[in-house]
Amino acid sequence: MTDFNFALLMIAVAFAAIMGSVGYLTLAERKISAYMQDRVGPDRVGPFGMLQPLADGLKMFFKEDATPKHVDKIFYFLAPGVGVATALLAFAVVPFGPSTSPPGPVAVEANQSLEAAVEAHAAQVAAYQSHTTFAIAPGLDIGILFSFAIGSLVVYGIILGGWSSNSKYSLLGALRSSAQIISYEIPLGMSIVGVVLYTGSLNLEAIMAYQMQHGWFILFQPLAFLLFLVSVYAECNRLPFDLPEAEQELVGGFHTEFGSMKLGLLLMVDYIHMITTSFFLSILFFGGWHLPFGLTNFDGTLGLVIKVAVVGFKTFLFLMLYMLVRWTIPRFKFDQLMSLAWQVLIPLAIVNLMTVMVVREYNLSPWLLTVASLVTFFAAAAIGTRDKPAVGKKRVIQRETVTA
Repeated sequence: MTDFNFALLMIAVAFAAIMGSVGYLTLAERKISAYMQDRVGPDRVGPFGMLQPLADGLKMFFKEDATPKHVDKIFYFLAPGVGVATALLAFAVVPFGPSTSPPGPVAVEANQSLEAAVEAHAAQVAAYQSHTTFAIAPGLDIGILFSFAIGSLVVYGIILGGWSSNSKYSLLGALRSSAQIISYEIPLGMSIVGVVLYTGSLNLEAIMAYQMQHGWFILFQPLAFLLFLVSVYAECNRLPFDLPEAEQELVGGFHTEFGSMKLGLLLMVDYIHMITTSFFLSILFFGGWHLPFGLTNFDGTLGLVIKVAVVGFKTFLFLMLYMLVRWTIPRFKFDQLMSLAWQVLIPLAIVNLMTVMVVREYNLSPWLLTVASLVTFFAAAAIGTRDKPAVGKKRVIQRETVTA
């Protein structure tokens, strides 16, 4: 099979898996919400309600495609496509199965000629290309940076949808989304800088290979993991960060004026983003398809199945965490949302980055990062929960009533 045909096969497999997962994530969310609210949930369509996503998809497809007269039709129809296309494209560099770390740049030793170094590097590239990597665009040096850059463009679909609807509710939802994503992209990016400083690469396959030799990053940078986790929740507009579509305040938020498959595509964007970020969480901090004690050191078909199952199971756990958090933590107010990003997450990200730089510069034990992360977290928790004096509040003086 040629490289082009294999790339087409990977695209088809990834697209089918993502679309199927999106459908059944809606069913899982409804089942989990029913369980947490002491209800049954969908159980009428197929055994145990397993065909409910197909019924919902057909319903969306055959609903009347009404377009309000007051909308800007060009951007109104463009918004759902922009959202889905950018969300899917961000998955292109994610390795969802066995992978091999790509070779670095050409390295010339002191007693080596440039021609010999180039030939050695060409041999390394040929050896890397001979391995099968389960990713649509493997070996991309700026892998995670590319995914972050493309994933951040999802907000353009939301902004176009809200602005083109010519509705106050939709516009407010779009403005909320733009402010939220811009704010939370800062701690999101800063949280992975410590990982990059240790691996020396933005390539996700190289990050996984580093963790196989030195241990998972969740052991050494738990604070970075927490920052990344909270930030991706905000990026995906999930509770408690779903301010752009708060139904109690904005009807439906940015998608109030959308219906039929246009609404289905906009709702699909969040679930695609959830899948991509869950893969990031499992790859950046939990070693991807790697398990300790040699549990994934198998070759052949058995090794392929085990590694795909491991990374899939880790991703599934993070997706379930998305569902559980939705029905556990109530929605923030908008000022709380902004305060959390600018007054809590960004300062913590700066402290975490400075700690990693010091440990890396002086070649100290990475376990110092674990201790520093825990100390920083509990110190921030103590500062945030301390009793604050009532500054600027009027004192209420009770006067005794004098009776004759």
